[in-house]
This record gives sequence, structure tokens and C-alpha cells, in this order.
Amino acid sequence: MEQYNGIKHADDTNDAFFIAELLRLNILPTGHIYNAHLRPMRDLLRRRLMLVHHRTALMLSFKSLYSRTTGLAMSLGFLKELEVKEAQELYQHPANQLIAGLQIKHIDQLTESIQKIEKAVLDSARALPSYAKLTTLPGVGKILGMTITMEVGEIQRFAGPGEFASYCRTVEAKRISNKKKKGENNSKCGNKYLAWAFVEAANFARRSPECLAWFNRKAAKTNNILAIKALACKLAKAAWYLMAEETDYDSKRMFGQQTK
Repeated sequence: MEQYNGIKHADDTNDAFFIAELLRLNILPTGHIYNAHLRPMRDLLRRRLMLVHHRTALMLSFKSLYSRTTGLAMSLGFLKELEVKEAQELYQHPANQLIAGLQIKHIDQLTESIQKIEKAVLDSARALPSYAKLTTLPGVGKILGMTITMEVGEIQRFAGPGEFASYCRTVEAKRISNKKKKGENNSKCGNKYLAWAFVEAANFARRSPECLAWFNRKAAKTNNILAIKALACKLAKAAWYLMAEETDYDSKRMFGQQTK
């Protein structure tokens, strides 16, 4: 909350009067206090994402080392199956053998930690009624279902699907006057973890025929990036209905009646 810039003198009395005036006008920004019982699990799931980023960086570093040393490319599936001894045998120089063994060891340790976190959070997410509903959305699997469930908390704090989609950073943040764009607003306002989850869900949802057909029509009018963002917005709004109204997913309600 920014302080009013028009006042000459500021003290506790004036600040209290200013806050009371915002309350009277019903424009005082308020925050949400997350459930204290679920907060540790939500934070644990966020740590998982950090570990996944570290593991991805190590895998890319290992593939880059192999490519620079041998001039060949290594598939991700082959890398995941490597043992420490097998990774060391790929190189002749002792320094490369050492770094290869350490990287494979760290990747295995990170994978084990990630799996432990997933199991712990999944047990808590399954107890929440919205988790089972969310996994019926196109593109939403176990990990994304857990992420959305834990990050949302109480869906009742969002008045409608538009407010929820805005919180998920899936809507435009622009300033319009006289039907003309005058600038950009704060596009970072919202939850970055939900923004990531619904964009990931939109990419996976293109495997569904209904989602792919809608995406292709949108991409033909704009571009692939805007089409993915638009599909993520539709998924976010659909998720609000699944959680707030406890309805079942219906592709006809989301995309309308498909014409042949």
C-alpha cells in the first residue's frame, strides 16, 4: 500500500485516519493468510521445484561436457540410466572422469530427494477435495494437480473465474484509455507458481483433440506464445469452476459445441 503523496505532515494519527478512510471507501488492499496447517506442505512443494531446476542444470552440464569432449550428442534417456562407473568410463582424462562421477551422483541424490517430497505432498493433496477434480483437467497430472491445489488454498477468496485467472497471471496487464492502449500495468502481480503450472498444463493439454483444435485457431490469428497463454487462461477459469462449484470437467462447456 502506497502512502498518499498529497499530505504535508505524516504521523501516527494521520496514517490511522488515512487507513480508516480507505476502509470506509472499501479500497484498502488486503492479503490472504494461508492455512497454517497446509503452509509447510506448500513450501515443501516449492522446494521441489528448486531441486528440479538444480537437477536440470546438472543434466545440461553433463550433456555439454560429453558433447565438447566427444563431439557426439547424448539423449536424456541414456543419461538417466547411467551409473557412476559407467559415466566415468565415457572419458579418458581423470578430471573429466571425476566431474562426470560427481554429477551423476548429485543427479541421483536430487532425484531421490524429489521423489520423497512428491510422496509426502501427494498424501496431503489427496486429502483435499479439489485435487481429484483438478486432475480431470486436460494437461493436469499429478505434479501440476498438487501445485495448483497447494498454491490456491481456499478458492472462496476469489470472487469469480476472472479474478482467479488474473491471480494466475494468465490475463493481460495493460492500461486502456479511450479504447487505446496507454501502457502496461504490473504483469508480475499474482502467483508465479500458478502461472508456471497453468502454462505447463496448456502445453500438455495440446495432446487433447479439443484443446489442440482451439489452440490452432487461436495461433492462426495471433502466434503460438499468445495462444498458449490464452489456453492457460481457459484452463485457469475451468479450474475455478471445478474447485469453487465442485462441478465435473466438460469440454463442451469450456470450448463450446465443436462444428464439423
